Amino acid sequence: MSIVFHERPGVYSDYTASSVNASGGGSKTVALIGVSTAEPGLYTVTSLTDGVTAFGDGSELGRMLTAAYENGAGTVLAYSLASDTAENYASAIAAVMAEKAASYCAVGSDSVTVQQALRDAIAAASQQKGECIGVVGMDVPAKQDLLTRAAALDSERMVLVGPDVYRVGETAACGGKLLAAALCGLLAAQTDPALPLNGAVLQGFGAVSADFSESDIDALVQGGVTVVTAQAGQVSVLRGVTSRRTTGEGRDTTYRELGTILVIDDVIPGIRSALASRFPRAKNNASTRGAIRSQVIVELESRLAREIIDSYDDVTVEPSPTDATTCLVSFSFTVTHGLNRIWLTAHISV
Repeated sequence: MSIVFHERPGVYSDYTASSVNASGGGSKTVALIGVSTAEPGLYTVTSLTDGVTAFGDGSELGRMLTAAYENGAGTVLAYSLASDTAENYASAIAAVMAEKAASYCAVGSDSVTVQQALRDAIAAASQQKGECIGVVGMDVPAKQDLLTRAAALDSERMVLVGPDVYRVGETAACGGKLLAAALCGLLAAQTDPALPLNGAVLQGFGAVSADFSESDIDALVQGGVTVVTAQAGQVSVLRGVTSRRTTGEGRDTTYRELGTILVIDDVIPGIRSALASRFPRAKNNASTRGAIRSQVIVELESRLAREIIDSYDDVTVEPSPTDATTCLVSFSFTVTHGLNRIWLTAHISV
């Protein structure tokens, strides 16, 4: 891995992940982009009432905002579009990512071009201390539609959720955008990144557009789709996964579980922020490097105690051999995985 140094002083980061199971191969801010009659541009919304007043409860953006707030969103960066065009979405996505404030972002379009543009913008922002996860859906998709779209996204920072859903009291499917906005709200409200989404109820929805068989669900989850199901008038998340399917030409499940990237986005930015706040002006000497190492250990111990990580090791802080003003901080940690299955084996005597 090559390290790219920037001239602006600060704390920078990078990460790699490997799977121990590999086989060959609402404290967070939500961003919503959609059409409304409000003046085009970026708005900061802190309550549903303010958002509905600004965008109208019947507009695309207003309905997305409602779905996000029903499921736990707090602060929302809402970008109002005059019309649903790829050019408008590109400008809006760039403006939202430039803020480096949103942890989750949903768009009102189910166009693959727009969703790939969101993926690319998120990837670029996440490399510049603006970590974000995109959540997207599709309008009344079939199984193969979802699998094809997941393959087209193929990113640990993109979540494709489906099928489509029905709002309570409505007879027409509401579009994947509302489901994506609702999931953003749910994620923003979650305080433990290692806790899986299995069974989490999405408020405001009563049915899904397709009931998949067990074999279909297997294929969808393995193909990078976060599936939602309906039971007793409630829609819930079956299992949270990312659309990441491959590395190079090979199959790779390292980032399949959504919890993996959520934990990474808790640990690394958290440590980076702690170091930036405590060492804004410091000398690159042995004393400072020792203090930096101690602070990293404090942050890791905190996450170990909260069961966000299972373990950590190899915390080192060394001066850069090529730049006297830089120190290199390195550590390893093991992500705490969510529990997806309990397998019972019974030995019966008769």
